[in-house]
Amino acid sequence: MRGRMTKLSLQLSRALARGRAEPAPPPSRASLLATLLRKRAAAHNVGAEDLEKLLRDQIRWALPIEREPAND
Repeated sequence: MRGRMTKLSLQLSRALARGRAEPAPPPSRASLLATLLRKRAAAHNVGAEDLEKLLRDQIRWALPIEREPAND
């Protein structure tokens, strides 16, 4: 039942978000990551496993990628 409630909560959240004005883009990558980490922690605290997984994927995508310099 818990997984079903999480899915319904996520669907409700998305439906509400579609009815809102477009949010302003985050001012920096650091603030975006901070927001995603707070949301992931909140999802973890309430046991919303599906939402937490979704947020983990978004966090991975938002992380900066540093490439090793080529040793030529």
